[in-house]
Amino acid sequence: MQQILVYGDSLSWGIIPGTRQRLGFEQRWPGAMEIALHRSGHAVRVIEDCLNGRRTVWDDPFKAGRKGLQGLAQRIEMHSPLTLVMLVLGNNDFQCMHDNSPFLSTQGLAALVQAIRKAPVEPGMQIPPVMIVAPPAIVGPRGTIAAKFEGAATKSAGLATAYEKLAEELDCLFFDLNKVTTASQIDGIHLDADQHAQVARSLAGFLDEWLKTRQ
Repeated sequence: MQQILVYGDSLSWGIIPGTRQRLGFEQRWPGAMEIALHRSGHAVRVIEDCLNGRRTVWDDPFKAGRKGLQGLAQRIEMHSPLTLVMLVLGNNDFQCMHDNSPFLSTQGLAALVQAIRKAPVEPGMQIPPVMIVAPPAIVGPRGTIAAKFEGAATKSAGLATAYEKLAEELDCLFFDLNKVTTASQIDGIHLDADQHAQVARSLAGFLDEWLKTRQ
């Protein structure tokens, strides 16, 4: 049984846009991706470690535990051996209380990659490869989260391109969700159920080919 760790935020947790509700495991993309990989013949377990509001390296001044770097190495140790770690973060780096840019967010993501690669796994266990997944671009945040993400669309412009360059520099796998979906029209940040399904199909197809190279 191969294990894939998804380390993400509310886009992977499966929040339903415009609500505080959550999609079921088989509907949100990590679960749907696991099901699709099983159908392709892969014995894979997808471990979800997804927290609403998680940043890369910044704290949330109002909610504890949203700094993605904190405790990451121990999570790698906890779930080892791992076949792959998928980092699906970025949008929350651009909440209104952070004056960030794509450059700064990539520096945060680079710190996460380094923490994974320095994790104190047991002797003989492999340090897992890392896959950077760029989230869909923020488009005009709406509804109850609009104030929290005021200015985020402008501040985050170019994030996917910056993440792709970082992935190349750090020898990570890369997937740009902008190539397969957009953010929900309901809130401009998250994913609708059909968008989760599309993300799951696309990532499962990518990983199906990648996992075959590791057999």
